[in-house]
Amino acid sequence: MSKMSMKRLSLLLLLQLTCYFSGGSCGKVLVWPVEFSHWLNIKTILEELVTRGHEVTVLISSASTIPNSSKPSTMKFETFPVSLTKSDYENFMERILEELTYVAKDSFWSYLSTVKNVFWEFFDIALRMCEDAVSNKKLMTKLQESRFDILIADAVGPCGELLAELLKIPFVYSHYTSPGHIIEKKSGRLPFPPSYVPVMFSELSDRMTFLERIKNMLYALYFDLFFMTYKEKKWNQFYSEVLGRPTTLSETMGKADMWLIRSYWDFSFPRPRLPNVEFVGGLHCKPAKPLPKEMEEFVQSSGENGIVVFSLGSMVSNMSEDRAKVIASAFAQIPQKVLWRYDGKKPDTLGPNTRLYKWLPQNDLLGHPKTKAFITHGGSNGVYEAIYHGIPMVGTPLFADQADNIARMKSKGTAVRLDLETMSTRDLLNALKEVINNPSYKENVMRLSAIQHDQPMKPLDRAVFWIEFVMRHKGAKHLRPAIHDLTWFQYHSLDVIGFLLACVATAIFVITKCCLFCCLKFAKLGKKEKRD
Repeated sequence: MSKMSMKRLSLLLLLQLTCYFSGGSCGKVLVWPVEFSHWLNIKTILEELVTRGHEVTVLISSASTIPNSSKPSTMKFETFPVSLTKSDYENFMERILEELTYVAKDSFWSYLSTVKNVFWEFFDIALRMCEDAVSNKKLMTKLQESRFDILIADAVGPCGELLAELLKIPFVYSHYTSPGHIIEKKSGRLPFPPSYVPVMFSELSDRMTFLERIKNMLYALYFDLFFMTYKEKKWNQFYSEVLGRPTTLSETMGKADMWLIRSYWDFSFPRPRLPNVEFVGGLHCKPAKPLPKEMEEFVQSSGENGIVVFSLGSMVSNMSEDRAKVIASAFAQIPQKVLWRYDGKKPDTLGPNTRLYKWLPQNDLLGHPKTKAFITHGGSNGVYEAIYHGIPMVGTPLFADQADNIARMKSKGTAVRLDLETMSTRDLLNALKEVINNPSYKENVMRLSAIQHDQPMKPLDRAVFWIEFVMRHKGAKHLRPAIHDLTWFQYHSLDVIGFLLACVATAIFVITKCCLFCCLKFAKLGKKEKRD
């Protein structure tokens, strides 16, 4: 037996003993993941489940970009073949990423139209992969025989709920947000009052003026009436055919036992919630680890001035040469040392205080005592790490939820926003000076950091608790509100309002008729008395 096999066997035995001594409550978990930053979040949950003795199986397609880890672990990857090749899928993702990044944002309607088309392309691919999965008899038989206790999925990537329905097991969603909160509203039935809850893409805060509330209402109406995240007719037909009964994608998604929303009140604005919704934002955050030796020496060489960290996340590590020159020129003029995650040609304007890296230990850098500012594209993972460690931000949002994330941080006084494509060297220089030298930014972000740390239960522990809760009780239907069984007019009580209005109208009509009848009677009686 190989050394790797011995390590894996030892780990399995150790985890089984852990499960035994914890009361034998360990289960079998099936996962339908989504790529990129979504995977990083759910992976954190899965690794914690593994340490608690649960057996985790991640279902991925042959085209998936998710790394199939070979390290000793009970996290097993089950790969199924799909008609799309891995290179075609990667090229497709790069193309739609570029479309979202560089689409003109000067016109709301054209921008949202592009976003909608990109989503439709993505979900057409997702539908093909889902079809390949559920039509694979060998795979489905294997999943049936494995007798999983629960399925975990990301609500942005449909199909997990269909698998859970076919396998007759409860399922839990890990979710952040969707355009206009469509998924949360239609499938999760979460309330989003437009009077004080800003719609995604509106870039508003919860303290809106009258005109801003009008804008927010128009956004809400647009998303509710015209913007479809999925081509739902295709999905509804597919789900109905597979399940052998009329159903819809939204109805199937609505059967989720729990929604684990990757947000919290230090980041988001307060809004209504439901019993089967738990906010677990920042679950991936953790204390900083020591930096690599060479990097630590560079950081320490910054002295009292400290360092600036610049990263555009896991999906973007490059940019045009002109943009890179503008940015490098600004960095060369600040007293801080700069660590920049960049994989392009070295800019001519790069100063001696700036170093380029293909990869950065972002969390460890943000947790370093010498870090003064974080330049970020505004992805929720990076923003949460900055909050966790108390680092002011300069936001350069590119696409999706990023502009809204930076708008939230700006409204809370922890960030300055810039446009990556139009900002000048002076703009970036002024923004960095503002967040570094103005103490209010540090004070505000430290206040949010204190809120993030001051919770009765860590977000990761809370997420795992509810997953194990659903496993222990074979679901959590008692937390699922009855709104899922109501039509839209029943939910808004339009039928009740209509009935009551009809009753009032009938009563007014009857009373009016009685009054007219009495008046006519009295009039006739008066005339008769006058004649007499």
